[in-house]
Amino acid sequence: MDKNSATGLFIISALLLVYLFFFQPKPPKENPDAAKKPTTAASTAARTDTAVASAAPLDSAAAARTLGSFASAAQGTAEQAQLQNGKISVTFSSKGGRIEAVRLNGYKTFFGQPLDLFDAKSAKLDLQFRTTAGQTVRFSDLYFQPTGAPQSVTEGERQGQRLTFAAEAAGGRIEQDYTLFNDSYELAYTLRFTGLNSIVAQEPITFSFLDNVRQTEQDLKQNRNHTTINHYLANDDHGALAEASEKPEEVKVAEPLKWAAHKHDFFVAGIIADKQFSTGKFNSTVDLEDSTYIKSLSTTLGIPVADAENGGAKFRFYFGPNTLNILQGVAPGFDRNVYLGWGLFRWVNQFVVIPVFHVLEKFISSYGLIIALLVVLIKLVTWPLTYKTYVSQARMKVLKPELDQIKEKYGDDQTKVQSETMKLYSSMGVSPLSGCVPTLLTIPILFAMYQFFPNAIELRQEHFLWAKDLSTYDVFIKLPFYVKWYGDHVSLFTLLMTASTLLMTWQSNQLNTAMQGPMKFYSYLMPIIFLFVLNSFAAGLTWYYFVSNIVTLAQQALTRRFVDDTKIRAQLEANKEKNKDKKPGGFQARLAEAMKTAQEREAEAKKQGPSKAKGK
Repeated sequence: MDKNSATGLFIISALLLVYLFFFQPKPPKENPDAAKKPTTAASTAARTDTAVASAAPLDSAAAARTLGSFASAAQGTAEQAQLQNGKISVTFSSKGGRIEAVRLNGYKTFFGQPLDLFDAKSAKLDLQFRTTAGQTVRFSDLYFQPTGAPQSVTEGERQGQRLTFAAEAAGGRIEQDYTLFNDSYELAYTLRFTGLNSIVAQEPITFSFLDNVRQTEQDLKQNRNHTTINHYLANDDHGALAEASEKPEEVKVAEPLKWAAHKHDFFVAGIIADKQFSTGKFNSTVDLEDSTYIKSLSTTLGIPVADAENGGAKFRFYFGPNTLNILQGVAPGFDRNVYLGWGLFRWVNQFVVIPVFHVLEKFISSYGLIIALLVVLIKLVTWPLTYKTYVSQARMKVLKPELDQIKEKYGDDQTKVQSETMKLYSSMGVSPLSGCVPTLLTIPILFAMYQFFPNAIELRQEHFLWAKDLSTYDVFIKLPFYVKWYGDHVSLFTLLMTASTLLMTWQSNQLNTAMQGPMKFYSYLMPIIFLFVLNSFAAGLTWYYFVSNIVTLAQQALTRRFVDDTKIRAQLEANKEKNKDKKPGGFQARLAEAMKTAQEREAEAKKQGPSKAKGK
């Protein structure tokens, strides 16, 4: 590894570390055993009493004062009903006529339990509105009667079941229709006010969704840090709460929205308006001492009351996996719930990595092998860039005798050494950046992979070798203690990645003796740093890097068969003869001019130094 290649490696490593620092959700500052601590009684009681527990039925007097014309609907018995298909099971309560629980039938938690996206204990959906008499009426205070058993419905080629809840009030009626189509994660919802124009105030109806998220994945920190609320404005602008903040987060939106979604790492609970919501408010809080709920999310949306009165306000709930190709068909921008990096890195993942990944899925069942093949394909595509880097290394190796002569001739005069080195490069037709620019061009792929593996639900709970789940870290050895910056486990894929990187670095340094001093030390230091940085990252990512290193070693061995030092020397001599009377241009000319100016200033400073001292 020559100086230019080492510089490229340094730049890549520095950029990756900066990217890790600024764009990777930062782990909460908690004791690693905090998740094992019992939930405090105070936090559990407060969460249950204020967040999710159903209020006791109101007595007749209280109902009359609080609900006015809707007091008659405050008496009844809560009953459950259910709609289900092969993908989801949705449980409803007649108290409020609302969704009470959602189970994803095709998924389990990391711990082998049924995956409930939420239930009656962890979440609460509700609506409320104001009456012309000034009362606030919550649906959760009313008893809605099912209009019968779920009815079969057909809309076009779609078939499903519909469940309707109704509450009567002063000659008027509130209806809520829920329709679940076969083989779908979407639940259609219609809210309809009939004959209530004189009773209901012309203020927005408030939809609220309180969601206390439980841990479903192995890595509590990643599970928490990937949980957030996303929303999408009517003007096609996307917004989100900060994922990894330990402080309460709040965003208020005073303009129309199309949808809002609670993202639970690999799953989403969202609501989409056929028209739009008038306003929105989103909150998240974290209690690091609470092992029952990893984060609390709260969404409040405004629904124009006119929409409910004029034929019904129509919405769709999405309860399902955070899968890109599914979310793209839900609503505009809904696929933003899958975080694939920002800008160029997202494009690489969305239009290159994921399509190739899905093609390989059709032929190969092992995701570890798919990742290995993905490495090979990427390496083949980027081989021209890699080959240029190898050729640059070979040129620098051939020029080493001349470079050593320059260093020996000018000794400690670094300015002169750099100036003469640039002259040598110019005469030989060698660019000092040719060794690192091709490597830098592969950075988008490197960063895209860093975002793809921890967020790809395709890898969730996929076994490979000793790894139980490629979407999270592999635990080869569970440590009985916690090591700061490392964790409480040993990831074997990370160890293999580090060992292969050290081997690759050692081999390069053996073949390229230009690497000396601090740069040589740094080349060995970076793999050790990443041993700590990547120990708790997705096993799919560290397996990818390990395979990438092995393929790179094979590429190096194969490429050396085509890189002949004698031919390169002949080419450089030919360039020297060709450029004998040619003046440097472009970057090299500007660099040479800058070095010349620096030499003149240094010479002037040396000349003035003794004279000033003599004058004193």
